[in-house]
Amino acid sequence: MNADLVSMWPSLRSTLLLAGRWGLTVVVLSLLAGSGSALFLWLLDVATRTQQSWWVWAWTLPFLGAISAWMYLLWGGESGRGNNLVIVEIQHPMRGLPWQMAPLIFVATILTHLGGGSAGREGTAVQMGAGFAGWWARWSRPWLGQDYRETLLMGVAAGFGGVFGTPVAGAVFAGEVLAVGRLPTLALFPCLLAAIGADMVCVGLGGSHLHYHVNWQGLVAHSWPERLKLLGAVALLGLLAGLVGRGFAETLHRLNRWYVKVLPGPVLRVVVGSFVVVALAEWVVGRDYLGLGTTNIDPHAVTIGSCFHEGGAKTWSWLFKLVLTVLTLACGLKGGEVTPLFFIGAALGNTFAVWTGLLPVDVAAAIGFVAIFAAATNTPLASSILAIELFGTLRPEYAFIGCFTAWLVGGASSIYASQHRGDGKVLQEINGHHPVAVNPQRDRLPQSEEGASPREPGRSSD
Repeated sequence: MNADLVSMWPSLRSTLLLAGRWGLTVVVLSLLAGSGSALFLWLLDVATRTQQSWWVWAWTLPFLGAISAWMYLLWGGESGRGNNLVIVEIQHPMRGLPWQMAPLIFVATILTHLGGGSAGREGTAVQMGAGFAGWWARWSRPWLGQDYRETLLMGVAAGFGGVFGTPVAGAVFAGEVLAVGRLPTLALFPCLLAAIGADMVCVGLGGSHLHYHVNWQGLVAHSWPERLKLLGAVALLGLLAGLVGRGFAETLHRLNRWYVKVLPGPVLRVVVGSFVVVALAEWVVGRDYLGLGTTNIDPHAVTIGSCFHEGGAKTWSWLFKLVLTVLTLACGLKGGEVTPLFFIGAALGNTFAVWTGLLPVDVAAAIGFVAIFAAATNTPLASSILAIELFGTLRPEYAFIGCFTAWLVGGASSIYASQHRGDGKVLQEINGHHPVAVNPQRDRLPQSEEGASPREPGRSSD
């Protein structure tokens, strides 16, 4: 018996040390990402309400954008590469993430929303979480020995889970976004713990998340023909969401390259782009499509929440939000893409339901909400889980069908051009792409704004 215990001790000791490293890292990242998320959400709400309270604030966007661009010019270094830098650093650790990444994206995103820029918060959440994780990894690695890549993954999960209040989706997203078709399963558990902890800290400090009510009873079929009809309707909506998500990603990258070519100076580029955004909102599409899009002090405005109700969105609301978001991010204004994608998807679902009558409005909005996220980010599993966490679990198969259909239709396009392609992925054959050898130095991102990512290995610039 004693001999057995002695032989088991090395394995048990390794397990205990791993659990201890995970536990300490989870606690630290939960506190940092959770408190950072709570402060960020509060300031984001203040900035949004301030901007909506007086129309003049929108015209300050060029000035606020110029401040943001100057900040990155003076102190940013590689931080301006944004989420793509985070992905590349996790894939091929080299010099570490810049220490200034988290505070810069925090301040710059608030400035964007104070001026009404149509941006999101996911990019900020991911960069904040990864930035905190990078700090912790550099400081603790000599004595803790925690794996650097694993720590960054935990930081991404904590940031996503804290800001969106969806820890399971955050954990899966952190791994799935790195390489399409491959998921680092060993890291999922610590990522999940970090995301849960960050969400708990954020909520405990007063952070709040929007809640959506979806009546899935409308998808209860009493016969197999009805079931097939519903499945076909969901797949059709997923197809449309995939096309829109693909168009969003490709248009964003192309427009950013055009901006960089025509206006190489980042400050001038942001100023000109900001004027275009504000002018288009004021004189063409309306102010409903400025800002985050989650809430509005005008009860009649189109928001993500209103898209879940009949009459809550106009026929082309999804297109208006898409155009303003692409223009905002392509010129170099900071913020995320994901919350605007939620808006676009929910509005597209609303229009689909109203025009076809195949699905209830709230169900179509919910499926569009997550399906377009799956298409634009190449994260169908995380998107499907996101639907379960946000909208309930009564009919999860419909969310999975919508997300995976959109993902396949979206093809190799992604808002994250530094994503790798997993071996054996169906969409590689569909789009004529094949796995290639990875060269970390070649895959480093060029000096450009967050929306301008490097050319993917094996892909042309188009």
